[in-house]
Amino acid sequence: MPPTDETRRQFFRGAALAGLGGLGGFLAGRAQARETVWQIDPDRCTTCGRCATECVLDPSAVKCVHAYAMCGYCKLCTGFFDPRTGELNEGAENQLCPTGAIQRSFIEDPYYEYSIDEQRCIGCAKCVAGCTAFGNASLFLQIRHDRCVNCNECRIARMCPAGAITRVPAEAPYRIKSTEPAP
Repeated sequence: MPPTDETRRQFFRGAALAGLGGLGGFLAGRAQARETVWQIDPDRCTTCGRCATECVLDPSAVKCVHAYAMCGYCKLCTGFFDPRTGELNEGAENQLCPTGAIQRSFIEDPYYEYSIDEQRCIGCAKCVAGCTAFGNASLFLQIRHDRCVNCNECRIARMCPAGAITRVPAEAPYRIKSTEPAP
């Protein structure tokens, strides 16, 4: 039986709707795949200090975080104390952090726990540099997404000499410091 005009119209209407549905699904998939946020690769960060000064926010959306599983809980923490300190006391002149964002709590001799007050942290990376140079690198920087405005072209990423700031999928927004040495 030869097709009639009505069956041809139904066929083309169905094909057009299927095509539009497929195109819509493809575009929706691409849009969802593009949902990304900025983040620092802690294994590539050189602790240059630009995160504190280049962010469009004041203070920066970059904050220091502490990987407690990697920490040695040292009495002389080089992320907390200035390594050039003459005396081991908690005076502000002996601490690396310019804002006092790192809090030190006694656990038992000789162990101390260090925590970060993110409200006071400016992302300067001084503690990260000290911890990386002399310690076990348990302090590192992350962009906090509850503060970051996710600029289309992140100024910190443009200014990062190591290229450590890149887009990552929004469903996995935080990069965790690895326990393996950087390649």
